Amino acid sequence: MVKRLQKIVLLFIVALLLSNTLPVLAADTLQPSDFELESWSKNIDFFDYVRLYAAIHGKTPPEANEHAYLNLAYMNISGLQVLSAGLFNITDEENAFTLPIQTTMMHYTSRDGLKDVVTASSFVMLMAFNETGDTIFDQSPDMNDTLYASFSLGYDLDEFFDDSKPDLNSKTEVIPLTSSSDGLVWRWGMKYTDLAALWWNTSIDPDNPKNDIRPVALTVYDELTFTYKLTIDPETGEATLSTNYTIGKMRDLWVFAWFIIFPFTTHYNATGHYRLNGQQISTETINDFLYTQGIKMSTVNFQATVILDHTAYFESQGANVQDTEVLLDDSSIETFADDGEKILEADFTTKETYNLFNSTFDPTETIYETYPTTTRTCKIAGFATNAIFAVHTSLMRLIPTVMASIDPELYAQAKDHLLDMSYADYFYVTSYPEYGGYRIEHDPTITAYCDLVTDGSLSEEPASTGGGGIGALLVIALGVGLLVALVFVIKKRG
Repeated sequence: MVKRLQKIVLLFIVALLLSNTLPVLAADTLQPSDFELESWSKNIDFFDYVRLYAAIHGKTPPEANEHAYLNLAYMNISGLQVLSAGLFNITDEENAFTLPIQTTMMHYTSRDGLKDVVTASSFVMLMAFNETGDTIFDQSPDMNDTLYASFSLGYDLDEFFDDSKPDLNSKTEVIPLTSSSDGLVWRWGMKYTDLAALWWNTSIDPDNPKNDIRPVALTVYDELTFTYKLTIDPETGEATLSTNYTIGKMRDLWVFAWFIIFPFTTHYNATGHYRLNGQQISTETINDFLYTQGIKMSTVNFQATVILDHTAYFESQGANVQDTEVLLDDSSIETFADDGEKILEADFTTKETYNLFNSTFDPTETIYETYPTTTRTCKIAGFATNAIFAVHTSLMRLIPTVMASIDPELYAQAKDHLLDMSYADYFYVTSYPEYGGYRIEHDPTITAYCDLVTDGSLSEEPASTGGGGIGALLVIALGVGLLVALVFVIKKRG
């Protein structure tokens, strides 16, 4: 069924991108002319696309009351185009389900005015970890540590709970797109509250990536918030994107102890440890448990860059970081075209620390302690060939095929690069070693080196793309929608 829907969605998006207008839910319409505007923010229903295609081609559509909403935020100024896409929710109007998916794309011409660049920065997931005596990288999750992938794929958890089943429905809030009066500073974001996430044991060993299909825990976080700040400097030709992550405190934790296929479940919160019937087992709180178990937290991110008619390479202090494990605590990752021109930089020196808010001592979460982060690149195969990331790899396989209908030149350059996550530029993991389930705030920075318009006017299409640059960004945004559809299928099968 997954493969069939993948094919339906893929063919339908190709058809949509060849049409003049893309229909969306209610008042939010999306047209090619929108990408000539300076900015906008829209919520679209991706399942509208699937339903229309199914009606035309005799396929089985999602039910009429099923929706998959994405928020798109777009900026187009000084020769730079930015499109940020995030999953809002999936709903059948009775139940809502969400997976925090965030991708920000930038399209620009390089400083020499000759190279057309499309780059995408994607949040993959939260990953909890416990360091072992054989750890390879201190304070960073590696293949010798105990790892827990932390995200929800919509599994039915009825079998784990009686009438005390927790509310698993996250709520999502769009942080409005705003700008400074000169249009050179932009802010936007998305906030997920009451975020429920399953934890699975997983391995990122590139020679033996695997995961246990039985979840080991269910957690509820107060929030997971993404706030973005784009600063454009036409004089220096730099566009700086700062992403602030807020990982809210972990409010509830249900631990699953498995006897073959039968789970035994207990519940931790801020007051103690309980059986599902409410009987208290001990006064050990959720924070005590996480500290005792040595649980730490991290974020996993993915970077992809396509330069028309050029290849790219990626360095940190002169060392290649593509498909390697390199510590980045005091450095950055620089992206260069094959002729040596610097295209992009992910700078990890701008925020080498994170803020931890201990709500046990300060329930208002206004006082915080500062701790150092640890950031490093990872071997790609540990993620790209791991079955638990099948949804993400499906997204990467579908994007370049759709590009063929928009810009054959860009597709020819991108098809092998983006066909599979195995061709990733790099994955990087930022870890927060001091954790205990408390709220974390952190903000890494990415800088694009552009040939910007100095008068602050709207972007013009680079001549080399034949009008495909905007389309390429649109394709990647709709590719996030593909991921939504696949998650929905998994949810139905759970």
